[in-house]
Amino acid sequence: MHASIISVSNYYLCCYNLCANSFYADFGPLNLAMFYRFCCKLTKKLKSFAHTKKKVVFYTFGDKRKQANAAYLIGSYTVMNLQKTPEEAHSLLVSRNTTYLPFRDASFGTCMFNLSILDCLRAVHKALRYGWLDFSNFDVEEYEHYERAENGDLNWIIPGKFLAFSGPHPKSKIENGYPLHAPEAYVPYFRKYNITTVIRLNKKMYDARRFVDMGFDHHDLFFVDGSTPNDAIVTKFMNICENADGAIAVHCKAGLGRTGTLIACYMMKHFRLSAAETIAWIRICRPGSVIGPQQNFIEDKQASLWAEGDLHQQKLSKQENGSCKAAVTGILSGVDDISIHGPNKNIAPRKTEMYNDEEEERNGLTQGDKLRVLKSKRQSRASTGSLS
Repeated sequence: MHASIISVSNYYLCCYNLCANSFYADFGPLNLAMFYRFCCKLTKKLKSFAHTKKKVVFYTFGDKRKQANAAYLIGSYTVMNLQKTPEEAHSLLVSRNTTYLPFRDASFGTCMFNLSILDCLRAVHKALRYGWLDFSNFDVEEYEHYERAENGDLNWIIPGKFLAFSGPHPKSKIENGYPLHAPEAYVPYFRKYNITTVIRLNKKMYDARRFVDMGFDHHDLFFVDGSTPNDAIVTKFMNICENADGAIAVHCKAGLGRTGTLIACYMMKHFRLSAAETIAWIRICRPGSVIGPQQNFIEDKQASLWAEGDLHQQKLSKQENGSCKAAVTGILSGVDDISIHGPNKNIAPRKTEMYNDEEEERNGLTQGDKLRVLKSKRQSRASTGSLS
């Protein structure tokens, strides 16, 4: 994101080149590092003009995609630094009947789910409330280092709880232009940040014992690339995450679609974010996450996951107060058996670890393969390619 400052009378016009690193037709919201750098630059300018009559005017040109990202940045800044509600910040952006192009997913097909500026502002507001967004201790250089394919392709979605990353490979190498890393390459980072559990959602590309032998819990919850999880997978994912001692590293093939979908389910259940807020926050942290029908799946499950979360909190409260009666316990312990599908449930439960996934790659590169290649191509290579 490059900037130029133009002085006109008493005004300073900040002209930003708002370019997102897109996969296909997606164009934002801009990631956490770009938001951080924007906040730093704007705060610095505002402070430097604090005792003058000059104003800071932030603008972009006619590209509707850049206009949408500009609105997201300045609106989020208003929520974060000026203590405006998302609705108040949004009302300023649309005060002259201005409309903005909605954000979309990283697929190459028809857009199935629109993400609005207001959705993004609400996501930022919730992230501030829950302590996921705190620029006072945010290391932007570390974020930008580890998001790169050659350095691990990983991002924290909820700091200290969920890390999303690209799937490891039996050995470190470059395949189809994408740097692959062996499980051992991640171990120092995982130990540094108290990651105790690894969840794999794609086919078994590496031996799980390579994590287990290093002291990590490892779980397989396979479902097909680009698809949505069934009840059994979501239930098991919740149980694993609710009982993990430390942070959890989740991956599929690219660490975007399936990974984002299950983390989103947890966020809706335990933090009561809306589907749109959840998708927005995950994409701000890790662009390209949650793709195609996965967006609608998350939207469809919002109400039932909120209900499950309410019951879960009731159960915890009663246990903490020491007044959890046997009958009530029996009812609430069955929460995990409640279907999170709507009335059109058409996916039968199955033993996920026994699933034969050969057809996933029958027609060549999968969605995850293509996204990994695109991500590698769009990033300029670092001079050092180590995962350290």
